[in-house]
Amino acid sequence: MKSNWKLLALMALLSSVVTLAAYNFLGFNNRDVVFNESSSAPTILGRLASLPNGPTATPGDFSTAAEAVTPMVVHIRTTMTRTVRQQQVPDIFREFFGDEFGGQRQQPRRQQGQASGSGVIISKDGYIVTNNHVVQDADEVEVIMTDKRSFKAKVIGTDPLTDLAVIKVDANNLPAITLGDSDGLKLGEWVLAVGYPLDLESTVTAGIVSAKGRRIGILDQNISKTDPKPDSPVEAFIQTDAAINPGNSGGALVNLRGELVGINSAIASATGYYSGYGFAVPVSLVKKVSADLLKYGNVQRGYIGILPIELNSTVAKEKNVKVGRGIYVQEAVEKGAAEAAGLKKGDVIVKMDGQPLDSDAQMREIIGRRRPGDIVTVTVNRDGSERDFKVELRNRNGGRDVIKKADVAAANTSSLSSLGAQFEELSDQDAKQIGIAGGVRVKKITSGKLAETDVEEGFIIVKANGKSVKTTKDLQAIMASVKEGEGLMLIGMYPNSSRMYYYAVPV
Repeated sequence: MKSNWKLLALMALLSSVVTLAAYNFLGFNNRDVVFNESSSAPTILGRLASLPNGPTATPGDFSTAAEAVTPMVVHIRTTMTRTVRQQQVPDIFREFFGDEFGGQRQQPRRQQGQASGSGVIISKDGYIVTNNHVVQDADEVEVIMTDKRSFKAKVIGTDPLTDLAVIKVDANNLPAITLGDSDGLKLGEWVLAVGYPLDLESTVTAGIVSAKGRRIGILDQNISKTDPKPDSPVEAFIQTDAAINPGNSGGALVNLRGELVGINSAIASATGYYSGYGFAVPVSLVKKVSADLLKYGNVQRGYIGILPIELNSTVAKEKNVKVGRGIYVQEAVEKGAAEAAGLKKGDVIVKMDGQPLDSDAQMREIIGRRRPGDIVTVTVNRDGSERDFKVELRNRNGGRDVIKKADVAAANTSSLSSLGAQFEELSDQDAKQIGIAGGVRVKKITSGKLAETDVEEGFIIVKANGKSVKTTKDLQAIMASVKEGEGLMLIGMYPNSSRMYYYAVPV
Protein backbone atom coordinates (compact mmCIF):
# COMPACT_ATOMS: atom_id res chain seq x y z
CA MET A 1 0.00 0.00 0.00
CA LYS A 2 1.28 3.42 -0.87
CA SER A 3 2.62 5.39 2.03
CA ASN A 4 0.51 8.44 1.23
CA TRP A 5 -2.72 6.53 1.72
CA LYS A 6 -4.54 6.91 4.97
CA LEU A 7 -6.22 3.90 6.55
CA LEU A 8 -9.53 4.85 8.08
CA ALA A 9 -11.85 2.64 10.11
CA LEU A 10 -15.37 2.07 8.79
CA MET A 11 -18.28 -0.23 9.35
CA ALA A 12 -20.97 -2.22 7.70
CA LEU A 13 -23.28 -4.93 9.20
CA LEU A 14 -26.00 -7.07 7.85
CA SER A 15 -28.60 -9.53 8.92
CA SER A 16 -31.12 -12.06 7.72
CA VAL A 17 -34.78 -12.63 8.54
CA VAL A 18 -34.56 -16.40 8.29
CA THR A 19 -33.17 -18.70 10.97
CA LEU A 20 -31.41 -21.51 9.13
CA ALA A 21 -29.27 -23.25 11.75
CA ALA A 22 -28.26 -22.42 15.28
CA TYR A 23 -24.91 -22.09 16.97
CA ASN A 24 -25.36 -21.98 20.76
CA PHE A 25 -22.91 -20.79 23.32
CA LEU A 26 -23.07 -19.72 26.92
CA GLY A 27 -23.41 -15.98 27.38
CA PHE A 28 -23.20 -13.81 30.45
CA ASN A 29 -25.50 -14.57 33.40
CA ASN A 30 -25.88 -18.16 32.18
CA ARG A 31 -28.02 -17.04 29.27
CA ASP A 32 -27.94 -18.82 25.95
CA VAL A 33 -27.18 -16.76 22.90
CA VAL A 34 -28.02 -18.03 19.45
CA PHE A 35 -26.19 -17.36 16.21
CA ASN A 36 -28.09 -17.97 12.99
CA GLU A 37 -25.77 -19.85 10.66
CA SER A 38 -26.28 -20.73 7.02
CA SER A 39 -26.61 -24.36 6.00
CA SER A 40 -27.75 -26.37 3.03
CA ALA A 41 -31.27 -25.24 3.86
CA PRO A 42 -32.95 -22.76 1.49
CA THR A 43 -31.46 -19.28 1.51
CA ILE A 44 -33.36 -16.03 1.99
CA LEU A 45 -33.81 -15.68 -1.74
CA GLY A 46 -34.84 -19.29 -2.12
CA ARG A 47 -37.44 -19.17 0.65
CA LEU A 48 -38.94 -15.87 -0.46
CA ALA A 49 -39.07 -17.04 -4.04
CA SER A 50 -40.91 -20.22 -3.01
CA LEU A 51 -43.72 -18.26 -1.36
CA PRO A 52 -46.94 -17.69 -3.32
CA ASN A 53 -46.38 -14.57 -5.42
CA GLY A 54 -43.00 -14.29 -3.71
CA PRO A 55 -40.21 -12.20 -5.22
CA THR A 56 -37.65 -13.77 -7.44
CA ALA A 57 -34.03 -12.78 -7.76
CA THR A 58 -31.70 -13.14 -10.68
CA PRO A 59 -27.90 -12.76 -10.65
CA GLY A 60 -27.13 -9.08 -10.19
CA ASP A 61 -30.50 -8.39 -8.51
CA PHE A 62 -29.62 -7.00 -5.07
CA SER A 63 -33.04 -5.77 -3.91
CA THR A 64 -34.29 -8.90 -2.12
CA ALA A 65 -31.16 -9.36 -0.01
CA ALA A 66 -30.92 -5.62 0.68
CA GLU A 67 -34.51 -5.40 1.92
CA ALA A 68 -34.06 -8.48 4.08
CA VAL A 69 -30.89 -7.44 5.87
CA THR A 70 -31.23 -3.68 6.42
CA PRO A 71 -33.42 -4.11 9.56
CA MET A 72 -30.59 -6.15 11.10
CA VAL A 73 -27.99 -3.40 10.73
CA VAL A 74 -28.15 -0.65 13.35
CA HIS A 75 -26.80 2.85 13.74
CA ILE A 76 -24.43 3.29 16.70
CA ARG A 77 -23.75 6.68 18.29
CA THR A 78 -21.20 7.06 21.05
CA THR A 79 -20.39 9.80 23.52
CA MET A 80 -16.98 10.03 25.11
CA THR A 81 -15.32 12.45 27.49
CA ARG A 82 -11.87 13.68 26.54
CA THR A 83 -9.35 15.54 28.65
CA VAL A 84 -8.35 18.91 27.19
CA ARG A 85 -4.87 19.76 28.41
CA GLN A 86 -4.33 23.33 29.54
CA GLN A 87 -1.12 25.12 28.60
CA GLN A 88 1.02 25.74 31.63
CA VAL A 89 2.29 29.16 32.66
CA PRO A 90 5.88 29.44 31.35
CA ASP A 91 8.45 28.89 34.09
CA ILE A 92 10.20 32.17 33.24
CA PHE A 93 7.23 34.05 34.72
CA ARG A 94 7.31 31.91 37.84
CA GLU A 95 10.98 32.78 38.31
CA PHE A 96 10.19 36.50 38.26
CA PHE A 97 6.86 36.55 40.05
CA GLY A 98 6.82 33.33 42.09
CA ASP A 99 4.42 30.43 42.15
CA GLU A 100 1.50 32.75 42.88
CA PHE A 101 1.67 34.18 39.35
CA GLY A 102 -1.50 33.21 37.56
CA GLY A 103 -2.77 31.28 40.59
CA GLN A 104 -2.67 27.49 40.80
CA ARG A 105 -1.92 25.27 37.82
CA GLN A 106 -5.06 24.88 35.80
CA GLN A 107 -6.71 21.51 36.07
CA PRO A 108 -7.40 19.47 32.95
CA ARG A 109 -10.75 20.36 31.38
CA ARG A 110 -13.15 17.59 30.44
CA GLN A 111 -14.85 17.87 27.06
CA GLN A 112 -17.44 15.62 25.43
CA GLY A 113 -17.23 14.36 21.88
CA GLN A 114 -19.48 12.20 19.72
CA ALA A 115 -18.86 9.59 17.05
CA SER A 116 -20.96 7.42 14.79
CA GLY A 117 -20.77 3.90 13.40
CA SER A 118 -22.75 0.77 12.56
CA GLY A 119 -23.47 -2.63 14.05
CA VAL A 120 -25.08 -5.99 13.21
CA ILE A 121 -27.69 -7.79 15.30
CA ILE A 122 -26.51 -11.37 15.89
CA SER A 123 -29.18 -12.59 18.31
CA LYS A 124 -32.85 -11.84 18.78
CA ASP A 125 -32.27 -10.95 22.46
CA GLY A 126 -30.11 -7.93 21.69
CA TYR A 127 -26.48 -8.88 21.11
CA ILE A 128 -24.80 -6.79 18.43
CA VAL A 129 -21.38 -7.06 16.75
CA THR A 130 -19.48 -3.95 15.75
CA ASN A 131 -15.88 -2.71 15.50
CA ASN A 132 -13.77 -2.16 18.59
CA HIS A 133 -12.82 1.30 17.35
CA VAL A 134 -16.52 2.28 17.18
CA VAL A 135 -17.11 1.82 20.92
CA GLN A 136 -13.57 2.08 22.31
CA ASP A 137 -13.35 4.54 25.25
CA ALA A 138 -17.05 5.42 24.88
CA ASP A 139 -18.87 6.61 27.99
CA GLU A 140 -22.30 6.09 26.45
CA VAL A 141 -23.40 3.92 23.54
CA GLU A 142 -26.74 4.44 21.80
CA VAL A 143 -28.20 2.00 19.27
CA ILE A 144 -30.82 3.20 16.78
CA MET A 145 -32.83 0.65 14.80
CA THR A 146 -34.12 1.16 11.27
CA ASP A 147 -37.62 1.65 12.73
CA LYS A 148 -36.21 4.62 14.74
CA ARG A 149 -36.34 2.86 18.13
CA SER A 150 -33.42 3.87 20.33
CA PHE A 151 -31.70 1.85 23.08
CA LYS A 152 -28.85 2.42 25.47
CA ALA A 153 -26.25 -0.29 24.96
CA LYS A 154 -23.73 -1.96 27.23
CA VAL A 155 -20.30 -2.95 25.94
CA ILE A 156 -19.94 -6.67 26.67
CA GLY A 157 -16.42 -7.19 25.36
CA THR A 158 -13.84 -5.82 22.94
CA ASP A 159 -10.88 -7.22 21.04
CA PRO A 160 -8.48 -4.61 19.61
CA LEU A 161 -6.41 -7.27 17.82
CA THR A 162 -9.28 -8.13 15.48
CA ASP A 163 -11.05 -4.75 15.82
CA LEU A 164 -14.25 -6.46 16.96
CA ALA A 165 -16.62 -5.78 19.85
CA VAL A 166 -19.93 -7.09 21.19
CA ILE A 167 -22.54 -4.80 22.72
CA LYS A 168 -25.97 -5.55 24.20
CA VAL A 169 -29.31 -3.76 24.20
CA ASP A 170 -32.25 -4.64 26.44
CA ALA A 171 -34.68 -5.84 23.78
CA ASN A 172 -36.26 -9.06 22.53
CA ASN A 173 -37.50 -10.53 19.27
CA LEU A 174 -35.06 -8.50 17.21
CA PRO A 175 -34.32 -9.52 13.62
CA ALA A 176 -31.01 -11.40 13.76
CA ILE A 177 -28.66 -11.88 10.85
CA THR A 178 -27.65 -15.21 9.37
CA LEU A 179 -23.92 -15.88 9.39
CA GLY A 180 -22.53 -17.12 6.10
CA ASP A 181 -19.30 -18.76 4.97
CA SER A 182 -16.43 -16.37 4.29
CA ASP A 183 -14.16 -19.28 3.31
CA GLY A 184 -16.49 -20.04 0.41
CA LEU A 185 -16.35 -16.52 -1.02
CA LYS A 186 -14.97 -16.35 -4.53
CA LEU A 187 -13.05 -13.54 -6.17
CA GLY A 188 -15.46 -11.52 -8.27
CA GLU A 189 -18.51 -12.58 -6.24
CA TRP A 190 -21.08 -9.84 -5.67
CA VAL A 191 -21.40 -8.50 -2.11
CA LEU A 192 -23.38 -5.70 -0.44
CA ALA A 193 -22.15 -3.29 2.23
CA VAL A 194 -24.86 -2.18 4.67
CA GLY A 195 -24.37 0.58 7.24
CA TYR A 196 -24.73 4.22 8.16
CA PRO A 197 -21.97 6.13 6.34
CA LEU A 198 -21.37 9.83 6.93
CA ASP A 199 -24.16 9.87 9.55
CA LEU A 200 -26.75 9.17 6.85
CA GLU A 201 -29.72 6.83 7.13
CA SER A 202 -29.33 3.13 6.35
CA THR A 203 -27.36 2.77 3.13
CA VAL A 204 -26.68 -0.19 0.84
CA THR A 205 -23.85 -0.28 -1.70
CA ALA A 206 -22.74 -3.08 -4.02
CA GLY A 207 -19.40 -4.36 -5.25
CA ILE A 208 -17.38 -7.51 -5.70
CA VAL A 209 -14.88 -9.47 -3.63
CA SER A 210 -11.59 -8.00 -4.84
CA ALA A 211 -9.21 -10.11 -2.74
CA LYS A 212 -9.06 -12.30 0.37
CA GLY A 213 -6.56 -12.64 3.21
CA ARG A 214 -5.34 -9.04 2.96
CA ARG A 215 -3.03 -7.67 5.64
CA ILE A 216 -2.86 -3.87 5.68
CA GLY A 217 -1.15 -3.17 9.01
CA ILE A 218 -3.92 -0.96 10.40
CA LEU A 219 -4.22 -2.95 13.65
CA ASP A 220 -0.50 -2.86 14.49
CA GLN A 221 -1.16 0.27 16.54
CA ASN A 222 -3.25 -1.85 18.93
CA ILE A 223 -0.32 -4.03 19.97
CA SER A 224 0.38 -3.58 23.68
CA LYS A 225 3.52 -1.52 24.26
CA THR A 226 3.82 -2.75 27.85
CA ASP A 227 3.04 -6.45 27.52
CA PRO A 228 6.30 -8.45 27.57
CA LYS A 229 4.59 -11.03 25.31
CA PRO A 230 2.31 -8.94 23.09
CA ASP A 231 -0.10 -10.72 20.78
CA SER A 232 -0.01 -9.99 17.07
CA PRO A 233 -3.08 -8.55 15.33
CA VAL A 234 -5.12 -10.95 13.21
CA GLU A 235 -5.53 -9.35 9.80
CA ALA A 236 -6.85 -11.42 6.91
CA PHE A 237 -9.36 -8.93 5.52
CA ILE A 238 -11.82 -9.46 2.71
CA GLN A 239 -11.13 -6.68 0.21
CA THR A 240 -14.11 -5.25 -1.66
CA ASP A 241 -14.85 -2.35 -3.98
CA ALA A 242 -18.34 -1.83 -2.54
CA ALA A 243 -18.50 1.83 -1.55
CA ILE A 244 -17.60 2.18 2.14
CA ASN A 245 -17.14 5.48 3.95
CA PRO A 246 -16.60 6.73 7.52
CA GLY A 247 -19.62 5.56 9.53
CA ASN A 248 -19.78 2.17 7.80
CA SER A 249 -17.45 0.79 10.48
CA GLY A 250 -18.99 -2.19 12.22
CA GLY A 251 -21.54 -2.66 9.47
CA ALA A 252 -22.23 -5.72 7.38
CA LEU A 253 -20.74 -7.17 4.25
CA VAL A 254 -23.25 -9.70 2.90
CA ASN A 255 -23.59 -12.01 -0.08
CA LEU A 256 -26.60 -12.08 -2.39
CA ARG A 257 -28.14 -14.82 -0.25
CA GLY A 258 -28.49 -12.28 2.55
CA GLU A 259 -25.81 -13.91 4.72
CA LEU A 260 -23.19 -12.03 6.70
CA VAL A 261 -19.71 -12.70 5.31
CA GLY A 262 -17.78 -9.87 6.99
CA ILE A 263 -17.76 -6.83 9.27
CA ASN A 264 -16.58 -3.74 7.41
CA SER A 265 -13.63 -2.22 9.26
CA ALA A 266 -11.34 -0.08 7.12
CA ILE A 267 -10.69 1.67 3.84
CA ALA A 268 -7.56 2.68 1.99
CA SER A 269 -7.89 6.18 0.67
CA ALA A 270 -5.81 9.22 -0.19
CA THR A 271 -8.71 11.52 0.73
CA GLY A 272 -10.30 9.75 3.70
CA TYR A 273 -13.33 8.76 1.63
CA TYR A 274 -14.24 5.92 -0.71
CA SER A 275 -11.55 5.17 -3.30
CA GLY A 276 -12.48 1.64 -4.23
CA TYR A 277 -10.65 -0.22 -1.45
CA GLY A 278 -12.63 -1.48 1.52
CA PHE A 279 -11.69 -4.16 4.05
CA ALA A 280 -13.89 -6.43 6.17
CA VAL A 281 -13.16 -8.90 8.97
CA PRO A 282 -14.23 -12.36 7.68
CA VAL A 283 -17.28 -13.82 9.42
CA SER A 284 -15.36 -17.00 10.27
CA LEU A 285 -13.29 -14.89 12.67
CA VAL A 286 -16.30 -12.83 13.78
CA LYS A 287 -18.11 -15.96 14.97
CA LYS A 288 -15.21 -17.17 17.07
CA VAL A 289 -14.31 -13.81 18.63
CA SER A 290 -17.94 -13.01 19.44
CA ALA A 291 -18.48 -16.40 21.03
CA ASP A 292 -15.35 -15.99 23.16
CA LEU A 293 -16.29 -12.50 24.33
CA LEU A 294 -19.71 -13.73 25.40
CA LYS A 295 -18.64 -16.97 27.00
CA TYR A 296 -15.30 -16.05 28.59
CA GLY A 297 -15.22 -12.24 28.58
CA ASN A 298 -12.04 -12.23 26.49
CA VAL A 299 -10.70 -13.87 23.35
CA GLN A 300 -9.11 -17.30 23.78
CA ARG A 301 -6.08 -17.40 21.49
CA GLY A 302 -4.26 -20.55 20.51
CA TYR A 303 -0.54 -20.46 19.75
CA ILE A 304 1.31 -22.74 17.35
CA GLY A 305 4.73 -21.74 18.66
CA ILE A 306 6.80 -20.93 15.58
CA LEU A 307 8.69 -17.96 14.17
CA PRO A 308 7.15 -17.80 10.66
CA ILE A 309 8.54 -16.37 7.44
CA GLU A 310 6.23 -16.01 4.45
CA LEU A 311 7.81 -17.61 1.41
CA ASN A 312 8.32 -16.12 -2.02
CA SER A 313 10.80 -17.04 -4.74
CA THR A 314 13.55 -14.91 -3.21
CA VAL A 315 13.14 -16.27 0.33
CA ALA A 316 12.82 -19.82 -0.99
CA LYS A 317 16.17 -19.45 -2.75
CA GLU A 318 17.79 -17.98 0.38
CA LYS A 319 16.47 -20.81 2.56
CA ASN A 320 17.22 -23.46 -0.06
CA VAL A 321 13.76 -25.03 0.16
CA LYS A 322 11.99 -27.12 -2.46
CA VAL A 323 8.77 -25.06 -2.62
CA GLY A 324 8.12 -21.39 -3.36
CA ARG A 325 4.87 -20.88 -1.42
CA GLY A 326 3.98 -21.48 2.20
CA ILE A 327 5.27 -20.58 5.67
CA TYR A 328 8.91 -21.26 6.44
CA VAL A 329 9.58 -22.29 10.05
CA GLN A 330 12.49 -20.11 11.07
CA GLU A 331 12.26 -21.43 14.63
CA ALA A 332 10.09 -23.85 16.58
CA VAL A 333 9.70 -22.37 20.05
CA GLU A 334 11.12 -24.55 22.78
CA LYS A 335 8.37 -26.57 24.51
CA GLY A 336 5.84 -24.96 22.18
CA ALA A 337 2.96 -26.66 20.37
CA ALA A 338 4.81 -27.07 17.05
CA GLU A 339 7.95 -28.53 18.63
CA ALA A 340 5.88 -30.95 20.69
CA ALA A 341 4.16 -32.14 17.50
CA GLY A 342 7.48 -32.72 15.72
CA LEU A 343 7.93 -29.59 13.58
CA LYS A 344 11.42 -28.16 13.32
CA LYS A 345 13.41 -25.35 11.78
CA GLY A 346 13.52 -25.55 8.00
CA ASP A 347 10.06 -27.07 7.60
CA VAL A 348 7.65 -25.34 5.22
CA ILE A 349 3.98 -25.36 6.20
CA VAL A 350 2.06 -25.69 2.94
CA LYS A 351 -1.41 -26.52 4.30
CA MET A 352 -3.37 -26.03 7.50
CA ASP A 353 -6.49 -28.11 8.05
CA GLY A 354 -6.39 -28.93 4.36
CA GLN A 355 -6.27 -25.30 3.20
CA PRO A 356 -3.26 -24.34 1.06
CA LEU A 357 -1.27 -21.58 2.79
CA ASP A 358 -0.17 -18.58 0.78
CA SER A 359 0.46 -15.98 3.46
CA ASP A 360 1.24 -15.39 7.11
CA ALA A 361 -2.02 -13.44 7.44
CA GLN A 362 -3.98 -16.47 6.23
CA MET A 363 -2.24 -18.73 8.76
CA ARG A 364 -2.94 -16.34 11.64
CA GLU A 365 -6.60 -16.13 10.65
CA ILE A 366 -6.97 -19.93 10.59
CA ILE A 367 -5.33 -20.24 14.01
CA GLY A 368 -7.32 -17.22 15.23
CA ARG A 369 -10.54 -19.21 14.88
CA ARG A 370 -9.32 -21.79 17.37
CA ARG A 371 -8.72 -22.02 21.10
CA PRO A 372 -6.02 -23.55 23.31
CA GLY A 373 -6.38 -27.32 23.27
CA ASP A 374 -7.75 -27.43 19.72
CA ILE A 375 -5.89 -29.69 17.30
CA VAL A 376 -4.84 -28.35 13.90
CA THR A 377 -3.65 -30.59 11.06
CA VAL A 378 -0.48 -29.04 9.64
CA THR A 379 0.91 -30.27 6.32
CA VAL A 380 4.66 -29.73 6.08
CA ASN A 381 7.06 -29.99 3.17
CA ARG A 382 10.30 -31.36 4.60
CA ASP A 383 13.18 -31.94 2.21
CA GLY A 384 10.83 -32.16 -0.76
CA SER A 385 8.23 -34.54 0.66
CA GLU A 386 4.97 -33.76 2.47
CA ARG A 387 3.77 -35.14 5.78
CA ASP A 388 0.99 -34.25 8.24
CA PHE A 389 1.37 -33.30 11.89
CA LYS A 390 -1.33 -32.98 14.53
CA VAL A 391 -0.56 -29.79 16.48
CA GLU A 392 -2.39 -29.13 19.75
CA LEU A 393 -2.49 -25.36 20.23
CA ARG A 394 -1.34 -23.88 23.54
CA ASN A 395 -2.39 -20.77 25.45
CA ARG A 396 0.02 -17.88 25.96
CA ASN A 397 1.28 -19.50 29.17
CA GLY A 398 2.11 -22.76 27.41
CA GLY A 399 -0.91 -24.64 28.75
CA ARG A 400 -4.04 -26.01 27.13
CA ASP A 401 -6.71 -24.39 29.29
CA VAL A 402 -8.71 -21.30 28.44
CA ILE A 403 -7.70 -18.13 30.29
CA LYS A 404 -10.79 -16.33 31.51
CA LYS A 405 -11.19 -12.59 31.82
CA ALA A 406 -11.06 -12.73 35.63
CA ASP A 407 -7.67 -14.45 35.46
CA VAL A 408 -6.37 -11.86 33.01
CA ALA A 409 -7.66 -9.05 35.22
CA ALA A 410 -5.88 -10.51 38.24
CA ALA A 411 -2.64 -10.76 36.27
CA ASN A 412 -3.02 -7.20 35.02
CA THR A 413 -3.46 -5.76 38.52
CA SER A 414 0.31 -5.50 38.78
CA SER A 415 0.87 -4.55 35.14
CA LEU A 416 1.08 -1.23 33.35
CA SER A 417 -2.22 -1.91 31.60
CA SER A 418 -4.08 -1.23 34.85
CA LEU A 419 -2.78 2.35 34.80
CA GLY A 420 -4.86 3.03 31.71
CA ALA A 421 -2.21 4.77 29.64
CA GLN A 422 0.27 4.31 26.84
CA PHE A 423 3.93 4.90 27.68
CA GLU A 424 7.07 5.53 25.66
CA GLU A 425 10.70 5.66 26.68
CA LEU A 426 12.61 8.91 26.27
CA SER A 427 15.26 8.86 23.59
CA ASP A 428 18.82 9.60 24.70
CA GLN A 429 18.62 12.91 22.84
CA ASP A 430 15.41 13.99 24.59
CA ALA A 431 16.75 12.96 27.99
CA LYS A 432 19.98 14.88 27.44
CA GLN A 433 18.07 17.96 26.30
CA ILE A 434 15.92 17.90 29.43
CA GLY A 435 18.93 17.20 31.62
CA ILE A 436 17.95 13.83 33.05
CA ALA A 437 19.42 10.34 32.78
CA GLY A 438 16.24 8.88 31.32
CA GLY A 439 12.54 8.47 31.90
CA VAL A 440 9.20 7.19 30.64
CA ARG A 441 6.73 9.60 29.05
CA VAL A 442 2.94 9.28 29.43
CA LYS A 443 2.02 9.23 25.74
CA LYS A 444 -1.75 8.86 26.06
CA ILE A 445 -4.23 8.52 28.91
CA THR A 446 -7.22 6.32 28.11
CA SER A 447 -9.11 5.02 31.13
CA GLY A 448 -7.85 3.60 34.37
CA LYS A 449 -5.90 4.69 37.42
CA LEU A 450 -4.08 7.64 35.84
CA ALA A 451 -7.34 9.09 34.52
CA GLU A 452 -8.47 9.39 38.16
CA THR A 453 -5.52 11.65 39.00
CA ASP A 454 -4.24 15.02 37.75
CA VAL A 455 -1.50 13.41 35.67
CA GLU A 456 -1.52 14.87 32.17
CA GLU A 457 -0.30 13.47 28.88
CA GLY A 458 3.34 14.35 28.33
CA PHE A 459 4.32 13.82 31.97
CA ILE A 460 7.80 12.29 32.22
CA ILE A 461 8.19 9.71 35.00
CA VAL A 462 11.70 9.62 36.47
CA LYS A 463 10.94 7.82 39.74
CA ALA A 464 8.22 5.52 41.03
CA ASN A 465 7.99 4.59 44.71
CA GLY A 466 11.47 6.02 45.18
CA LYS A 467 13.09 3.91 42.45
CA SER A 468 14.56 5.29 39.25
CA VAL A 469 12.56 4.78 36.06
CA LYS A 470 14.41 4.83 32.75
CA THR A 471 12.48 2.20 30.79
CA THR A 472 8.97 0.78 30.66
CA LYS A 473 10.42 -2.44 32.08
CA ASP A 474 11.58 -0.48 35.14
CA LEU A 475 8.07 0.85 35.64
CA GLN A 476 6.58 -2.61 35.05
CA ALA A 477 8.87 -4.15 37.68
CA ILE A 478 7.95 -1.49 40.24
CA MET A 479 4.26 -2.03 39.53
CA ALA A 480 4.67 -5.76 40.04
CA SER A 481 6.16 -5.15 43.50
CA VAL A 482 3.23 -3.04 44.71
CA LYS A 483 1.24 -4.98 47.28
CA GLU A 484 -2.53 -4.97 47.57
CA GLY A 485 -3.79 -1.82 49.23
CA GLU A 486 -0.61 0.12 48.52
CA GLY A 487 -0.28 2.97 46.05
CA LEU A 488 2.19 4.23 43.48
CA MET A 489 4.03 7.53 43.99
CA LEU A 490 5.18 9.00 40.69
CA ILE A 491 7.83 11.71 40.54
CA GLY A 492 8.59 13.54 37.32
CA MET A 493 8.24 16.65 35.23
CA TYR A 494 6.51 18.07 32.20
CA PRO A 495 8.30 19.06 28.97
CA ASN A 496 9.98 22.48 29.06
CA SER A 497 9.76 22.60 32.83
CA SER A 498 12.32 21.93 35.53
CA ARG A 499 9.71 21.76 38.28
CA MET A 500 9.17 18.33 39.80
CA TYR A 501 5.64 17.04 40.33
CA TYR A 502 4.41 14.31 42.65
CA TYR A 503 1.34 12.19 41.95
CA ALA A 504 -0.12 9.52 44.20
CA VAL A 505 -1.81 6.81 42.14
CA PRO A 506 -4.11 4.33 43.92
CA VAL A 507 -3.33 0.79 42.82
